[in-house]
Amino acid sequence: MGGGVPSVAGPDEWHLRKTVVLVGMMGAGKTAVGRALAVRLGVPFLDSDSEIETAAAMSIAEIFERDGEAFFRAREAQVIERLLETQRGILSTGGGAFLSERNRETISQKGVAVWLNADLNLLWSRVKHKNTRPLLRTSNPYQTLKEIYEARVPFYQKAEIAVQSRPDYSIEAMTDQVIEALLTRPDVLEKVQ
Repeated sequence: MGGGVPSVAGPDEWHLRKTVVLVGMMGAGKTAVGRALAVRLGVPFLDSDSEIETAAAMSIAEIFERDGEAFFRAREAQVIERLLETQRGILSTGGGAFLSERNRETISQKGVAVWLNADLNLLWSRVKHKNTRPLLRTSNPYQTLKEIYEARVPFYQKAEIAVQSRPDYSIEAMTDQVIEALLTRPDVLEKVQ
């Protein structure tokens, strides 16, 4: 091989063997990082919440209000299973999805869970001005977020891969961190030379 121009990283350089399922709290960056990751790897971006909203022709908040959380969680499990069976790509899940043992087992069998681990202060800075989070429609949304965070972290810690999020990371920098973590798992992602 002679000199010449080095190749530019592109989708052809990656081989994704399993769907990467992003898990973590609301505000952890699952959608933003997931979209960027899908573009970088040249694979589809999937979002379980969007799929549920499309199927129901309602927002998640409306589903929670009309049908309750148990109904939503049952639909969520069905959608996650269907997406894992029919597509290979980057799947962003709702913050509560990984709490379900059924979902954790499905994800473990058919994909790989990657926890975007953002601390409470970073999460609060990202969600405090949004009214699209049905679980935070309380008289003390920070306290509610703290309680949800503390209850969910033990479940997120069961993810096969954890990537620490930092306030100074851009979406691209966080995407780099996820790719670096995935490359430690050749059964999930490999770089094609």
